Amino acid sequence: VETGVIKPGDKIIFLPSTQPKGVIGEVKSVEMHHETIPKAEPGDNVGVNVRGVGKKDIRRGDVAGPVDHPPTVAKTFTARIMVLNHPSVITVGYTPVFHCHTAQVACTFEELLKKFDPRSGAVLEENPQILKTGDAALVKIRPTRPMVIEKAKEFPELGRFAIRDMGQTVAAGVVEDVEPRELK
Repeated sequence: VETGVIKPGDKIIFLPSTQPKGVIGEVKSVEMHHETIPKAEPGDNVGVNVRGVGKKDIRRGDVAGPVDHPPTVAKTFTARIMVLNHPSVITVGYTPVFHCHTAQVACTFEELLKKFDPRSGAVLEENPQILKTGDAALVKIRPTRPMVIEKAKEFPELGRFAIRDMGQTVAAGVVEDVEPRELK
């Protein structure tokens, strides 16, 4: 449990899930170490028995949330990144794998908006052509398939990510803003 409380009787939605609009179910029970507990809070590692959701409806990387405030599936998102160790340069069109919570999704760099001084935060360059190791930048990202990601200010746990390519972590970042995808 990253944020909020989950208890029996709650209606929850899993997104992005195998269904375009997500999958809705009702919490039957919450268990910790094979014992039923009345509720789970942030930090708890629990098993949740959900009525109305089949094994094939959900997959690793899906996020459960309350039906009245569902997780955000991103069409695009703007993030502040730090390039930690890239063998060459990052340009628009680069599509590495983003690791966010348990999701691993290939995402494309759509725009390089600003390059910052990592220490002061001062803008060094607007719309840079390339980013290299040591650069801090504001970038616009488009996931290649549906993924849940949130603004780091609202849900820090779902707003941080690592960017991996060629077996190494090339960058890390935090989400500043999310353009939600329409759930059709």
